[in-house]
Amino acid sequence: MVELRKRKALPQTPITEKKSKRIQETSQDTSPASVQSSKEDERPTHVSYKKPPTVGDTIDLDGFGGEVELNDGMKTTLKHLVETSKSGIVLFTYPRASTPGCTKQACLFRDKYETITSTGLSIYGLSADSIKANSSFKAKQSLPYPLLCDTASTLISALGFKKAPRGTTRGVFAVDKQGKVLLLQPGGPDATVDAVQQMISARSEEGKDRSKSESVEVPEESRV
Repeated sequence: MVELRKRKALPQTPITEKKSKRIQETSQDTSPASVQSSKEDERPTHVSYKKPPTVGDTIDLDGFGGEVELNDGMKTTLKHLVETSKSGIVLFTYPRASTPGCTKQACLFRDKYETITSTGLSIYGLSADSIKANSSFKAKQSLPYPLLCDTASTLISALGFKKAPRGTTRGVFAVDKQGKVLLLQPGGPDATVDAVQQMISARSEEGKDRSKSESVEVPEESRV
C-alpha cells in the first residue's frame, strides 16, 4: 500500500494587503494644498514683467526694461537715460527701421526736435532692430536723436508695445525725472507726435497755474 505524504502548504503572499498599501501610499496626500503645491512646482521659473504701467504711475526705474543698446553700440538702461536727461525722456516705438510709416514717424520727431527738447525732454527712437539697421536709418534720415536697439524686446515688452509672436506696436512713452509716467499710448506716426505736443502744452498750462497760485499774496492777519 502506497503511503501518501501531505505537502506543506506554501506561505501565501498577502497580495491584497500589498495592493492596498500601495494604493494608500500613492493617495496619501491628495489634499488641495498638496495638489496646488505640485502644480506650482511645475510652473516655469522664468521671470516675466508685470502689466505695463499707466499714465500717472511712478515706476521703479531700477532694472525696468532691462538693458538695451544705442545705435553706436553703447549699452544703456532706461534709468540711465532718465538720470542723464534734464526733465525726462520721450521714447517713440516703431516696428521696423527704414519702412515708410517708420520713416515718416522718425522724420516728424526730427522736425519737432527743437520744440520738444526745449522743454528739457530728451528724445529716443526705440525698436527691435539691429545696431546696423538703426545706424543706417539714423544717418540716412539725419535724425538728431539716438535710436535704441532692443533686439530682445525687453523694454518694448515692459512698456506694453510687444506684438505677439514677433513685432513691435507703434506708440509713444514719456516719463519724468522721478519716474512718473506722463504719456503711454499706441498710435500712428502723426498721432504719436501730436500726443507729445499735447502733453507738453498741458504741462505748460499746469506750470502757469501753479506759478499764479504761488504768486498770490496772502493777506496779512489783522493786527490787534
